[in-house]
Amino acid sequence: MKEKDIFGMAMKAFYFDKDETPIIVHSPDFDDDEIAIEYLFRSYSEMPKTEQKALQLSHGKVLDVGCGAGSHSLYLQQKGIDVKAIDTSEGSIAIAKERRVDNAKVQDFYAENEQYDTLLFLMNGTGIIGNLINTDNFLNICKELLKPEGQILIDSSDLSFLEDEEEPNDEFDRKYIGEIDFSISYKGKQSEYFPWLYLDFDMLKLAAKKNNFNCELIVEGDHFDYLAKLTLKND
Repeated sequence: MKEKDIFGMAMKAFYFDKDETPIIVHSPDFDDDEIAIEYLFRSYSEMPKTEQKALQLSHGKVLDVGCGAGSHSLYLQQKGIDVKAIDTSEGSIAIAKERRVDNAKVQDFYAENEQYDTLLFLMNGTGIIGNLINTDNFLNICKELLKPEGQILIDSSDLSFLEDEEEPNDEFDRKYIGEIDFSISYKGKQSEYFPWLYLDFDMLKLAAKKNNFNCELIVEGDHFDYLAKLTLKND
C-alpha cells in the first residue's frame, strides 16, 4: 500500500522526536536525491534569496500555497500580515499549527474560493501545475483568487542546463525538460508517482502574456532558479 503523507510523517518525527531521517526523492529521469527534513523548518535567515525577496514583497491578505511546516507563514505572521497557510498534507498542517501558524488548513489550492492580495507559491511553486498543458488552467484559477491589484509571487528553475547537447533538437514529441514525475519515500514507505513542473522564466512569461498577466523577473538565484511576480493587466 502506498503512503500518501510522506512529508507529514517525516515532519512529525522531526518535530516531536528530533528524527533527522531524510525523505528520499525518486524519479525515472534522475538518480535518487534526499530532502533534509530540518530544511523544511528553516528560519528567514536560512532561506534562499528568492524566498526572502518573496516574503519581503508579500502584502495584504496572503495565501501561502503548499505551506509545509509553515516557515514562510510564520515569518509573515511576525510581520503582522494576514496569511492563510494551506497544504494537502494533514501531517504538515498539524505541525504548522503546533508551530503556531494561526490560520492553517488541509486544503487543495484548486478548492480555494476566497480572494487575496498575494498568492505565494514557493519551493518550486510552479510544481503544483503538474504539466505544461495545465498552465492556462492554473493561471485562470489564480485570476479568480486575486483581488484587482493583487500579485502572484512564484519561484521555479530552468532545467534546460540538464539537456544533452548531443541529442537531436528536431524531436517534436519530446517532453518538455521541466515535466518530471516524482515519488518520495521515508523509512520504507513510498508515495505514488506524481507530476511536477519546473517552468523556465521564458515559458512562464509566454503563458502569462497569453492569459493577460504582466510577468516580471524579480530575482535570480544561484542554481538556475528565479522568483517572478505576475499581475493582471488593466483592460
